[in-house]
Amino acid sequence: MRIKPRLSFWQIFNMNIGFLGIQFSFGLQQTAFNPIFSFLGANPSELPLLNLAGPVTGLIIQPIIGAISDKTWSPKWGRRKPFFLIGALIGSLCLFAFPYSPGLWFAVGLLWILDVGNNMAMEPYRAFVGDKLPDEQLNVGYQMQSLFVGAGIVLANASIFLFQDWFGGAESLDSGGSIPTWLYYSFFMGAILSVGTILWSVLKTPEIPPTIQELVVIEQHNALPFSKRLKAPFTEIIDAIKNMPNFMWRLSAVYLFQWYALFIYWQFISPMFEESMGFDKSQALSQAAKMNTTYNISTIVFALLLVPLTLKFSGKKVYVLSLFLTGLAMLNIPFINDPFLVLFPMILFGIGWAAMMGIPYSMVAKIVPQERRGVYMGILNMMIVIPMGIQTLSFGPIVKNILDNSAVNAILFGGIFFIIAGVLAMRLKLPNTADLTEITPEKSTN
Repeated sequence: MRIKPRLSFWQIFNMNIGFLGIQFSFGLQQTAFNPIFSFLGANPSELPLLNLAGPVTGLIIQPIIGAISDKTWSPKWGRRKPFFLIGALIGSLCLFAFPYSPGLWFAVGLLWILDVGNNMAMEPYRAFVGDKLPDEQLNVGYQMQSLFVGAGIVLANASIFLFQDWFGGAESLDSGGSIPTWLYYSFFMGAILSVGTILWSVLKTPEIPPTIQELVVIEQHNALPFSKRLKAPFTEIIDAIKNMPNFMWRLSAVYLFQWYALFIYWQFISPMFEESMGFDKSQALSQAAKMNTTYNISTIVFALLLVPLTLKFSGKKVYVLSLFLTGLAMLNIPFINDPFLVLFPMILFGIGWAAMMGIPYSMVAKIVPQERRGVYMGILNMMIVIPMGIQTLSFGPIVKNILDNSAVNAILFGGIFFIIAGVLAMRLKLPNTADLTEITPEKSTN
């Protein structure tokens, strides 16, 4: 059995800082891409279809890249690092080019390529942390990623507001003619961070070489004819799903309700303020941006603070509590009519977001084989994008026929789904352990 050395706080920090660049890119996608699509001529009814790149590329790219990286090793470049470095380069070029889009078709095409790059970087990064850290440090490693998830999104949103204030003047997205020049700077910043932070992690963090047994498997794979190597990732994904631990099947049920509810929040929080507070569209969008910024700041604050709680009470219990807290936040938001006071539930939402983006990955990393960690992290992402697709196809009729076309009712519906996710999470049980407090599986008393 491979013995992994404990890493210092700063070694774990350096290893994960590349997530800042990846999440800055996702932050721009959440905030800036749809306004730009609209500015370039897209109708509101076209926006869901124009954002199809996210779920499609996430469903396809991450498990494939995960399977390929499992069978990759270079003494010079490593196993995971080549993939998230290439992904960062692709993403950086797309971010740099995006503000120069001459038309809607060009911007949408760049989004597809950007999502390929981001997903190419994302999945090996999840496996990279599991490869490097001993079991007792997995919670710290993945919660550090949660911290950078929040930091990247906050920084992306802050850059838009600040650059508009500093360089925008009277220019806005409604001014016509071209994409505002002040928005260029956010994309240029994202392009620099995408490559710069990933490169920092690549240079600062050496990978652990495969074991002799793993090298034999990799060499056997590389000796196969090209046609068989081409089919191998797909065969690996199918086989991994067939042999997926029962824990992950149960987690998939949790993820169905959790991510369905999250997509409801992101889609309906702005229209909800038009309904609950009588805001116009501009005011509602501004309030929604404040809500998103608040919960991501909360994520930054609480991401690492959750680690000692998982060590004391178990990752499962903290995860369950986080889902209930998020559900409670969503159930209260529609009934608060003060623009300032309504920000307070987002503290609970941010705690939940921090847990959701870290704890499940640390739990899965402990139970899947080292040599298949890449493909299983890709499958874990499939559990995210499938609910996204289901929500996109199903929730429109639900809102129209059951929820009276009410954004308030939609947010309440999402809150109930978070509560259901919390109940289902109570059924999670790690193999050979009651919680995640043990250092190694061999020391478990269960």
